[in-house]
Amino acid sequence: MSEVQSGGAVVETEISGDIGVIRLNRPECLNAVNTALVEQLVTALGAVTDAGVGAVLLTGRGRAFCAGHDLKAPPEDPATVQARLDRIQEVTRLIRDCPAPVIAAVQGHAVGAGAEFALCCDLVIAAEDARFRFPEVGLGLSVTGGISKLLPLLVGPLKAKEILLFGDTIDAAEASRLGLVNAVVPADALLPTAHRWAARLAERPRATLAMAKEALDAGIDHALESALRLEIRHAIRTEELAADRTGDAR
Repeated sequence: MSEVQSGGAVVETEISGDIGVIRLNRPECLNAVNTALVEQLVTALGAVTDAGVGAVLLTGRGRAFCAGHDLKAPPEDPATVQARLDRIQEVTRLIRDCPAPVIAAVQGHAVGAGAEFALCCDLVIAAEDARFRFPEVGLGLSVTGGISKLLPLLVGPLKAKEILLFGDTIDAAEASRLGLVNAVVPADALLPTAHRWAARLAERPRATLAMAKEALDAGIDHALESALRLEIRHAIRTEELAADRTGDAR
């Protein structure tokens, strides 16, 4: 059975048998994050969880996974900043809370929020052209998505500081060496490989698969919630500092 959400959606959801596929669908702007994308991604993650699938695949249409926040989006009303940040953090919560393993299939750029979406997943497969980057510090912004907790767990505290403070691009080979991704494959093999992994996982007993994920994440996610709240406080503060700088410039 297949269920497809389309019709101009900026996030597409397909549930086919035991596998849920979620596709970011703003290829014309490299799947850059705006309010609609976050809202639809939250809805999609809820839908695949409610459907009881055995595995979830998260990917992006076009030549990039996700290029981060849409810098061409209209200026934000300061009154909505808290709500927007809460929804960004909800994406991480839903991925971590989903009983089924979530596999990120990353092609092209995974920048800022895009890298955060990928690295909060349970497994990450990267195409050879994948590029990860966290430019937030250089842009006067704060990281979100729980990456302040998850990145040090993946690469160690010292390397995590280097990655976040400098914001340099990490190619797929380096991401594999650092332990950011599980596998690197040719671009044309990315989705077939991700689907094979998802199919293998979906064949396993749902209850024991969910318990294994929960057990592995239990200690991590207990501290992750604190990190998510701290990130919101920092992100709000960076918004305030940006507003102050704009005022000074006048």
